[in-house]
Amino acid sequence: MNRLLLTYRVLATVVGVLLVVLCLVGLPLNEAHRLNPAWFPVGTTAQQVGSGISQYLGVAHGWLYMAFVFVAFTLSRRARWELSFTLVTLVCGTVPLLSFWAERRATERVRREQADAVALPA
Repeated sequence: MNRLLLTYRVLATVVGVLLVVLCLVGLPLNEAHRLNPAWFPVGTTAQQVGSGISQYLGVAHGWLYMAFVFVAFTLSRRARWELSFTLVTLVCGTVPLLSFWAERRATERVRREQADAVALPA
């Protein structure tokens, strides 16, 4: 269970960071020309950087999110989470910054339940 939890935490962190960079840097730089073409013309260095971030990090985030969903679902079954807790954890991976809260919440729950299981007499 500890290895699965570590894998979950790493994936949640990487997916969360990629989503933040994609949504708060890549997409605004790539789409700024739609707000005011005179200030942000298409083809500028900033727009090209935003386009690259959107294209490559978007794909990387998508693939890694699928791995995250698989690992989080596997962890949820082994830890016997309720369906509602599982769904909130999975959906939070799609919201910038909220994914970090969900990872912390899930990690604390797994650790608390592991400690409770060890404390119970056999």
